[in-house]
Amino acid sequence: MALSRRALLAQATAAAVAASSTGTAAAAAAAETTTTTTTLHGTVPPGAPDFVYVPLDVPSGVRELRVSYRYDKPPTPPGTPGNALDIGLFDQRGTALGGRGFRGWSGGARSEFFLRADEATPGYLPGPLEPGRWYVALGPYTVAPQGLSYEITAEFVHGEPATPVPAVHPPERIAGRGRAWYRGDCHVHSVHSDGRRTPAEIIGLARAAGLDFLGTSEHNTHSSHTAWGGAAEQGLLVLTGEEITTRTGHVLAVGTDPGTFVDWRYRSRDGRFERFARAVRQAGGLVVPAHPHATCIGCAWKFGFGEADAVEVWNGAWTPDDEVSLASWDATLRGARGERWLPALAHSDYHRDSDRIGGPQTVVLADDLSRTAILAGLRAGRAYAAESSAVSVEFTAVTARGAHAGIGERLRPTDPAAEVLVRLSVTGAEGCDLRLVTDQGLAFTAPGATSLEWRTTPARAAYVRAEVRHPAQAPPLPGPPAAFTNPIWLDA
Repeated sequence: MALSRRALLAQATAAAVAASSTGTAAAAAAAETTTTTTTLHGTVPPGAPDFVYVPLDVPSGVRELRVSYRYDKPPTPPGTPGNALDIGLFDQRGTALGGRGFRGWSGGARSEFFLRADEATPGYLPGPLEPGRWYVALGPYTVAPQGLSYEITAEFVHGEPATPVPAVHPPERIAGRGRAWYRGDCHVHSVHSDGRRTPAEIIGLARAAGLDFLGTSEHNTHSSHTAWGGAAEQGLLVLTGEEITTRTGHVLAVGTDPGTFVDWRYRSRDGRFERFARAVRQAGGLVVPAHPHATCIGCAWKFGFGEADAVEVWNGAWTPDDEVSLASWDATLRGARGERWLPALAHSDYHRDSDRIGGPQTVVLADDLSRTAILAGLRAGRAYAAESSAVSVEFTAVTARGAHAGIGERLRPTDPAAEVLVRLSVTGAEGCDLRLVTDQGLAFTAPGATSLEWRTTPARAAYVRAEVRHPAQAPPLPGPPAAFTNPIWLDA
């Protein structure tokens, strides 16, 4: 039935009132949201401390905080570093070592960021914006002879705070294959530090690379721990962690409890690393020095290995510093006594698409696809390094009496003169040279082979490890590896 003119007029009037009410509410909300701005200036002289804390007074009633910065980059003489300035943020709880007031770090990867109760720029932590004295943390990575002048702009958006979003972390166990060899890469960077890809994109790349697990390792922040939704559904276990990027070396905290932050604001001479290494282990993680012989400023490892649980011997594309890392690691094996030795791991250090996730990777024997099992396998050294998921290694040692040991295990023979048969088999590395290395050095080479057998005794070799090398490009130096293993220990 057609509506009467009076009914139509009533409908139109009601609609107009509703529109007016909506507009009034929107206008009121807009009126309630205002922005104020503070600008901070300063100069960092050459020889300044590693970190400079610029006070930022946050008023009450702030819904969103936006920070941007810029600094001068004057020309410098050849061979003299120019200005490079990192940035982060601490809230009203302060800047004390340990990071109670930590709210985020982006290093030099971003020139601006924001925080709200429900969301924040990657690298930063969402949460309440409490009033008080906050601090913008500046890290003068290098300072030109002229000094480093900076300008920080802070915008305070006033209004009702957003509703916080509950933190959701990746599961610590997903369906696996039982006791099996699992492939992973525990040194990967996303947009939460200086990487170019989002966690969702990295999940796809990791599965395409044939990986079973992945470790988060953002520089000096744990903000990505809540960003890996969907990984388990795609069959990928995510181990949360951090790359602790100090001025005298980088170290991976692998598989720490979700939400764990580990401070990085110290040097080797400060005597503080032991405290934070213990914190990593107390949070269930492994302490793994990264690229220990890298040549970039602040990258080479200066803390020693007394607190390490493993070491990253192969980092990204094989370079001379990896060769040095491999030789240095092998030297630690030659000096090993009893049960204490340092397993070797391999990771991609992925940042952008010129890098390759899973290239290289660590292949670990674990009881299942869980955080506990994977970390146990890595800690025990039941692992080998491979350039890709195409490469698989089988490596064992047996005695005539049936004693048997695999990668990372100890044979424990009763007779040091008893003969030990070592077997190595490799797939996916055709044309490579197989090499066996003991505490005496290079012991056996099989050029172009895919398998070998070699006999020795515990008296002649305390351990044996395997290398799979591409043909040499500049003899007598060996070619880059397709794989290498942790040792099999032959001594008692």
